[in-house]
Amino acid sequence: MADADHVIQGKKHLLDIFRKQGRHEQTDARLPPGQKLVSGFPVLDLGVQPDMDLKDWKLEVSGEVEKPGKYSLAELKKLGIQQYSKDFHCVTSWTKYDVKWTGIPFRKILAMVKPTAKWKHLIQHGAEGYSTNVPREDVERDDVFLAFELDGMPIPREHGHIRLIIPQLYAWKASKFLVKLEFAAMDQPGFWERRGYHNHGDAAKEERYS
Repeated sequence: MADADHVIQGKKHLLDIFRKQGRHEQTDARLPPGQKLVSGFPVLDLGVQPDMDLKDWKLEVSGEVEKPGKYSLAELKKLGIQQYSKDFHCVTSWTKYDVKWTGIPFRKILAMVKPTAKWKHLIQHGAEGYSTNVPREDVERDDVFLAFELDGMPIPREHGHIRLIIPQLYAWKASKFLVKLEFAAMDQPGFWERRGYHNHGDAAKEERYS
């Protein structure tokens, strides 16, 4: 993983850039507070972009579930595939409207692995060593999904190959290069949460930092 202090300084620099460009007028209720609308799709990561072959990829599921194991993308696709158009919010103050994804409804994955009543937090792990934590209620929503295509094509490496999309939260709360889901009874703050980011990250509430 890239040096954490270097990555943090890079993110702070980007936040300053977007804020200096000015806030979008808040006549648009769709835009979360403090966000600026962009047309492109900026790339932010930890300085490491694993080259993953999704033909060989497996999602490890562990913790408080009745059916732990490793699941291939082909197996997960059998649960059902949907097209999504969702707004995408980055903690560095930019938002992109109507990002087109193809993915698997996360509710169907939950139904397959059967979480126990002890499950309270979903801990996501990326292939590059990244991790982030999300409360159970945030991933039980109908609009949460496991994305594997962007604009009708495989998600390019710079955007994470395969990742959860949790539209109401800032994007750092959904790991790129996803390889493991840990269904935990206790909270486990992830990479950014341990470095001063908000533990929840709701974009509408501007939960950027703790």
